[in-house]
Amino acid sequence: MKQQQQQAVIVGVHLPERTDFASSMEELRSLAEACQVEVVDELSQKAVRINPSHYIGAGKLQELAALLEAYEEAFVIFNDELSPSQIRNLEAALKRKVIDRTMLILDIFAERAKTREAQLQVEVAQLQYMLPRLVGLRASLGRQGGGAGLRNRGAGETKLELDRRRIEERIAALQNELEKLVARRQVQRKQRRKNDIPVVCLVGYTNTGKSSLMNALVERYNPQPEKQVLARDMLFATLETSVRSIELPDRKSFLLTDTVGFVSGLPHHLVKAFRSTLEEVAEADLLIHFVDFSNPDHEKQIEVTNDTLRDLGADHIPMIYAFNKLDITEHPYPQVQDGSVYLSVRERKGIDELVGMIREQIFSSYVQREIVIPYDQARLVAYFNEHAHVQETSYEPEGTRLRLECKAADYEKYRAHFIEL
Repeated sequence: MKQQQQQAVIVGVHLPERTDFASSMEELRSLAEACQVEVVDELSQKAVRINPSHYIGAGKLQELAALLEAYEEAFVIFNDELSPSQIRNLEAALKRKVIDRTMLILDIFAERAKTREAQLQVEVAQLQYMLPRLVGLRASLGRQGGGAGLRNRGAGETKLELDRRRIEERIAALQNELEKLVARRQVQRKQRRKNDIPVVCLVGYTNTGKSSLMNALVERYNPQPEKQVLARDMLFATLETSVRSIELPDRKSFLLTDTVGFVSGLPHHLVKAFRSTLEEVAEADLLIHFVDFSNPDHEKQIEVTNDTLRDLGADHIPMIYAFNKLDITEHPYPQVQDGSVYLSVRERKGIDELVGMIREQIFSSYVQREIVIPYDQARLVAYFNEHAHVQETSYEPEGTRLRLECKAADYEKYRAHFIEL
């Protein structure tokens, strides 16, 4: 039998400095939908500040209570992070379950986390969120069988009876396990650096098409179905960090990393918990900042992504802006303009231009040379055939003549063993 979809009323306070209020409420609605929750109504209030006791004013609180009478099973989702006392006061006044934007995002992450590392990170974030709110969440926890979000899972399994000390012990145990996983990935990263493979990292707001771009590049340069990643038109479709090797036709290659999408008001618990995953970003050679150009709020989304990158210490890394979804705008594409590329991943237009820009950035240290390798140094011919782009080979009395493009470092390393032309 199909489970009945949960219903919710969303509530937000429009402060004078909140120029993106309408889009943040629309995003809250999308976040709820991503959690399979039907938004049945919406309430907002213009105010100069958040009400410290109930988030909204007394009159709006009465209006909300009256509105909820029409929806017997609906709970309430607030657009900002609530304090423990606000949760307690709102649940007492409304006699309904109350959650905030942070809880909702944590819940989506808990549902989408597939790898052990992502699951650990989400549980740490949930527990850190719950810790100061144990009293405020008590009634809500009881109604849900233990969960801090919408479903009884993850941190919900910790049971209401767990006191602060036991939760802190659980966090410490999870973080200990996480450290081991992080250490393993650092070894992998060290190996990549040793192999001198450039790393290109996709960053950007959630649902801009990063995973679709990764699939398009894999499809073109490394066509293996099992290398495709999940790409859906939904918020936070991708939580895991995926890494794929992109082998270009001229023997140049780079690693492409897809990261979790950012969102306005991404809970600091999550940024902190996912820091180890997002370290991939801070160690990249190049960032591709992916933007949904069709979204009217794309400039605000760029700002949110750049702020998050600053928090991660990744704002110094060279960046290419890639504006996607041009097929549903009036802007001409594909084209490169002011160091940015305008493209449509869905139509596979502009991908060559983007790859060209990536090449310019990460392969700038390559040199074009013509050399003769003596026959007693045949191993070097094999090396350059594997690690360089050999454009022409001929055989002469002195040795094998190669016209090639290779890394400047390789050229300098072996130049004593061949004749330069």
